[in-house]
Amino acid sequence: MIKTYDCIIVGSGLAGLFTALNLSEKLNVLIISKTEITFSNSTLAQGGIACEYNDNTTLHESHIKDTLKAGSYLNNETAVRFLVDNAFESVKKLISFGVSFDIGADSKFLVTKEGGHSHSRIFHSGGDATGRNVTEALIAYLYQKSNITFLSNTMAIDVIKDNDEAIGITVLEDQNYYPIYSKHIVLATGGIGSVYGSTTNDLNATGDGIGIAYRANALIDHMEFIQFHPTAYYSLKNPSRQRFLITEALRGEGAYLLNIENERFMKKYSPDLMELAPRDIVSQSIFKEMYDTWTDHVYLDTRHLDPKYLEKRFPTIFKHLKEERLILGIDLIPVAPCEHFLCGGINTDIHAKTSVKNLYAVGETANTNVHGANRLASNSLLECLVFAKSFADSINNSSIKSTNIESIELEELPRYNYNYKPIRKKIGDYMDEHVSIVRNTEGLSLTLKVLEDIYKNLIKYPNLTKTYYETLNLATTALLITKQALDRKDSLGCHLRIK
Repeated sequence: MIKTYDCIIVGSGLAGLFTALNLSEKLNVLIISKTEITFSNSTLAQGGIACEYNDNTTLHESHIKDTLKAGSYLNNETAVRFLVDNAFESVKKLISFGVSFDIGADSKFLVTKEGGHSHSRIFHSGGDATGRNVTEALIAYLYQKSNITFLSNTMAIDVIKDNDEAIGITVLEDQNYYPIYSKHIVLATGGIGSVYGSTTNDLNATGDGIGIAYRANALIDHMEFIQFHPTAYYSLKNPSRQRFLITEALRGEGAYLLNIENERFMKKYSPDLMELAPRDIVSQSIFKEMYDTWTDHVYLDTRHLDPKYLEKRFPTIFKHLKEERLILGIDLIPVAPCEHFLCGGINTDIHAKTSVKNLYAVGETANTNVHGANRLASNSLLECLVFAKSFADSINNSSIKSTNIESIELEELPRYNYNYKPIRKKIGDYMDEHVSIVRNTEGLSLTLKVLEDIYKNLIKYPNLTKTYYETLNLATTALLITKQALDRKDSLGCHLRIK
């Protein structure tokens, strides 16, 4: 029996969930998740959602200006204006779906300030549990919708095309490999963190959307702009490549950065903004301090702040650090930058359309051009909301013509129980060493050669397993990042070339 839907959404993070909720209930929608539906990279988001919850033109212009400045003006200004001007309605819609944001004693929304922002405009929920609270509320709401079907623990493999038009997607569900057809296919697969040796992302973030889009011949751009979060918790005791994020909002509440000599150093690099400079500047400054002081971390200093207030404002971070025998407001917290966010991705317009007909992308996997060379803090969750809603509105307002689909015969592929861990480790090691915060021609060229060999061998020996396709997607993503980093000779935003 041929499985068909009006819309297939690949990914169950905020972008995918919000897309589904904004689609008309007349449409038959499928959400595919590689893991459990309740588990996504969005659940790890601590900071919040940047939004001017008003119609104040001056404040909107300020948010636009901050976004453009943070992105080194490589952003598409039309897309940035669309993002900012649609934030109010998108967040209002989010609240209508049952999401609660933190409220102050005056019954107004509590908003905070983060790096690169000229005003306090960051909405948060549960202090530092915004991502988890938002996704849980949306999933609970989605379960009430009879037109939405969930398919968990299933990996999307490749787009099915007919005359360069996307008509479906192949999936791998346990040992079952089969096609599902749809007039509209949305890639909302999230980040690429596992490309690197250390990341704040969940390790399931293997660049799947990028790999799928690349094999479908979609345009992919700005991959060189990888944002490294300045303050991931540093611990030699942590055996995992996933690092615990310490939100920028902590610096927004007054935390300082100190080097290993206990010296506050940001005045040397950004005398006006100090610790609240955009992330590219802060990460590059920390990197230089670590280099100059021969160490692998710096400190986040909250000793001048009230521990009781910090525990209430940042309960997730407070609890995690307490388990590490560190107390916010009393102890220095060791931190170091690591991979956090992809600023580029699959090229889209403001309605999420890619260069492949009927294929769309939303969220981190998309390159909407709002981030430019460096993302402004807390614009990522906002990007998920605004462009997911824009896609849904465009579909709801158009007629979906029924298509007579003939089921395709899938190619027989071998299934080998190969171990791809050494390949994945090799990719991460080379990316950490040569395609990280600071880059040079020699290191990029060496990495490109290594990645090309890995990619060719993976293509040469296909294998119908989840680990194979994850590894292929990692290699594809790493190759695109390195190629585009090598092509961009000048330093800009997240991309720092020293020669």
